[in-house]
Order: sequence, then structure tokens, then C-alpha cells
Amino acid sequence: MDKTQQVTLEQPRPPSARRSFSFSSLRIKKRHSSDEGSGFTRPRGLLSFSSVREKSRNVRDEDDVPPLSSVQDKLKKTGEQPKVSSNLISDVSANHNAIPGADEGGRQGPFKRFSTMCSGMRIGKKEKPKQPELAETICPTAEDNASRQQRYASGQYFFEYLVVVSLKKTKDGNYEPQITYQFPKRDGMVKYQKEEEEKTLKAITLFCFPEGVNWAPLTEYHSETFSFVLTEIDGSRRNGYCRRLLPGGKGARPPEAYCIISSVASFGLFSKIFDEVEKRRQISMAMIYPFMQKLRESPFPAPGNTVEIKSFIPDSGTEIIRLTRPLDSRLEHVNFASLFNCLEVEDLLKVFAAAVLERRIVFVADELSTLSQVIHAVAALLYPFTWQHTLIPIVPEILIDVVMAPTPYLLGVQKRLLDQVTDHTDLLMVDFCDGKKKPFIAELGDESSILPPKLRNELQAELQALKTRKDSMMVEEQNRIVSDAFLEFFVNIVGHYKSHVKRSRTGETAVFEKRNFYKAIEPKATRHFVKTFMQTQMFDLFIQEVEQHPDGPQLGIFDKKILEYQEKKKREKAKKH
Repeated sequence: MDKTQQVTLEQPRPPSARRSFSFSSLRIKKRHSSDEGSGFTRPRGLLSFSSVREKSRNVRDEDDVPPLSSVQDKLKKTGEQPKVSSNLISDVSANHNAIPGADEGGRQGPFKRFSTMCSGMRIGKKEKPKQPELAETICPTAEDNASRQQRYASGQYFFEYLVVVSLKKTKDGNYEPQITYQFPKRDGMVKYQKEEEEKTLKAITLFCFPEGVNWAPLTEYHSETFSFVLTEIDGSRRNGYCRRLLPGGKGARPPEAYCIISSVASFGLFSKIFDEVEKRRQISMAMIYPFMQKLRESPFPAPGNTVEIKSFIPDSGTEIIRLTRPLDSRLEHVNFASLFNCLEVEDLLKVFAAAVLERRIVFVADELSTLSQVIHAVAALLYPFTWQHTLIPIVPEILIDVVMAPTPYLLGVQKRLLDQVTDHTDLLMVDFCDGKKKPFIAELGDESSILPPKLRNELQAELQALKTRKDSMMVEEQNRIVSDAFLEFFVNIVGHYKSHVKRSRTGETAVFEKRNFYKAIEPKATRHFVKTFMQTQMFDLFIQEVEQHPDGPQLGIFDKKILEYQEKKKREKAKKH
């Protein structure tokens, strides 16, 4: 998803080009201006922040906003680095309203404060972990270890970390989240590797308990499972899966969280893994280790395949846990139920339209699980395109000022923090709370007119028919039908893209003929929408992929749908004649 040609200092910068930054990767980006004839209102600042990526993160103009890595370097020189990353959580405990990394001149603006805080949570390049030794097995050979390291580096392992985060009472009476169990433990790391791991673990504790430090012991607590995203310096993302519940014991006690960090996006699969971890935790913490070790040694199954994990449990004997991935891998991380249950179809299309134009969208809910579900679901509606900007399913209280950022984002905010979101300008704010009076807390007002009328009406009719019979359908079938409906929308508007990718000779980079592409679109309303959509970063990166690999395999499911659509049109044309 992230590839473009590197920029060097000698390259001239055209006068019409502009550079910009995105919180999702904070890369230097450049794109030529092409705002002519756009009839859609864009939120303030978005045109200057949503543009084509370029891989170089080292070259920038003096008047550009500094990337997060430079902020980190500056803090190291001034000796303030521990205040930003290493002690981020303890700073919150000491002064809940203080923002780590504030300038000497006073309180920072929200853009700079968010950048500084995130510099402690942007995780650098993942190091290959040292495998822990198993007491009950022979120590693996160096050749075996090399093979395992290669498998991990290629993303074939199920997960990178499993941690247990507990709330520990501090001297001032607050509760601070601390990691009380970690698998695997990594030994023999050099200093910078330890620093990177510490940043990762601090970020995990922050997202497992985003409410902050104001907790109290409980006798009852409803278990909930949710997910978050860790975005790295290079723009790649790791998924955090979290289950919070009340630990075993008697009397009032604070909840604890199990958290798994993985490059794999499969919420349903990891929910089942949490069921097994929780079952073993009730027996003994020591029971978790053998199960997770066997899981870590197992290859991640291909779509539609199953992996079997053998695990021994006292009094039950050896159990076989079967973990199966759905055949359609696009849907294994999403569930559209929350979107359909909480929004009318017309309102859902407003949210979709705002996301397609890469606007600022805030989702508000009481439950953490609802926030993570709806944000991942909205991002999935954009397939075959990928949301490239800031994506935080659950915004921790200490980072609430991220809503002030001028860049596009998808943010999940708990309702109790809603009073802290004071500026609703150029913002779509969607309410998923029970008992809400209306679906939108704030909107720009043009969301109903963004999508082409004909295609919007077709999509609305299809979704409305689905909603009337969703109660009689399996979740998997409902997810597939919803996803296919929105995929067909994109087939209609950009399905002819391959016809306008030209290459003069074999081996040369292909060129996308943008003007011919959108002029081939009928009717005029659809062409007008596509011309605006072509200015988004998600479309830019999609086309860059096509230009770099014009003959290679593209997005298989999307291309199949395009072929089906073209065959359908041919049959309809033949019937007319």
C-alpha cells in the first residue's frame, strides 16, 4: 500500500506542487494542484493535507511542519525524551491534565501537542524477537531459530505480544495501568531496542485503559472486547486486540485487560483466542504460556483454512482448538451490525460519502467495543481503497485534542469525553449512544448531495432491502452482501481504470491518463463526483500501485467484480439489439 519513488535533494520542486503531512504516517507528501471545477466543499485544511505520498522522510523544506521523528530527536538533545515516551503514563497519573512534551513557552497548540505525544507512541521498525526457551522441550538449534525469525519477519506468526495490563493503585489514590504479564519476554536487546519496546508497551497500556487514571474497585464488570491500531513511523499498522474483564477473586477489585498485538487483521479469530486465554487464566497464569507458545509456533492459516492447536488443561486432558479464517479475508476484521442497528440507511450513506472524500469524522459511543466495530466497518466500506489518514478507533483521554487536528481522520470518542470536543467546525460527528435523539451531533450539511444521485438511490434501495431481512440472515452473509453493495458502487465509478493505464514499452512505468479516465464517465453528475474523488489520497495510492505493477496481479476480488459487471453490460446491450 505504501510505495512511491524516493525524493532527493537535487530534484526541483514545481511551483504548483505542495507538500503536506498526514498523521497516519507522517511522511512528506507532494501533489500537483488540481482543484479546478470541484463543486464539493472540503473541510478546512484538508486539501493541503491529503495528497500523494512519497517514501522519503528525510528531505523536507525549512518551512514544512517537522515530522514526529524530528521532534523526538530534538527532545533527546534537550534531555526531555523520558517525559514524552518512557514516562507518558506516569505523567498522566501525576497530573491528568498536563500534556507531556509541552514547550517552555507554555501550553502547545493541539496540532503540535498531538504530534509530540504521538512521537512517544509511534513505534519504529519491529525487531525480530528472541524466542523464549521452553522448559519442556529441547533447546532449538540455531537453524530452527533462524527459520522462526524468518517466519515472524514475513508476518506469518499469529501475534507479536500477549500482555496482561492491570490497574495498580498509586500513592495519590489513582490507578495506573501496568503490564503484569508479557509473552514473549525479550532478552539480550541493545539500548535502542529496549527503548522501542518500552514505547510499544506504554502505548499498549494507554489504549487498554483509555479512560485515564480515575478508576475504582468494582464487584461487577461487563466483559468487553475491542481493538485499536498502532501506527508506525513508516505508516504501517499493527492491530491491538483487547479484552477487559474482572479478574478472579473476592470483593471489589479493578478490572484487568488481556492484549494481543499482531500485524494480522482478524477480530473474530482473536476473540476466540481470548476465550481460550481467559479459560486458562481462571486456572492459573502459568497455563497461558504453553498455549500461546504453541499458537506462536503455528503458521497463520490462509483464507478458508483452519489451524489446529493442541493444548493440555488439568482435569480436562488435551484439547484441540480449531481456528478458521473466513474464505473472504476482507470481512474477517469487520462486523456491519453496529452500523445497521444504529443508523438508518440514509444516514449510513452520509457517513460513507464523508469517508470517501476523506473528511474528519468522529464516532461517539458509550461502549469501547461499539467504537472499534463501527470505525473498522466504515474503513472496510472503502474497499478496494484504503483509508490512509489518522485512524484511532478509541481515543485515549490524554489524546482528546487530536480532534482539533486539521487533517482527515476517523476517530472514536467515548461519550463521557464529548464535553471536551468543543469545536464542531468542518466535522461530521456520529452518535451511536443508546437513547440518542438524532444520529448526528454535528455535520457540514452537504453529505446528502455528495454521491451521484442515480448510484446513491440504487445503493440505498439495495441496503434498505437487506435491512428488512437482516434478522433472518447469518452475520457472515450479511457482511458479504453489505460489502458487495459498496464494492459495486466503486465498480460503477472507477471500474474502467485499466483501460486508461498506458505504457509505451515493456518494463517502463505505466502512466495513468487521468483526464481521459474521468471524461469517459457518464452521466455528468457521476463524472463530477469522480473528479473530486480523484483528488483523495486513497485514490492516488491506488493508482500508484497500478502504475508500478500494470501487468501484475491487482486486487483480485475487485477485478473479478469488474469483469462480472462488464459481462452483465454486454448481455444487456445484446438484449437491446
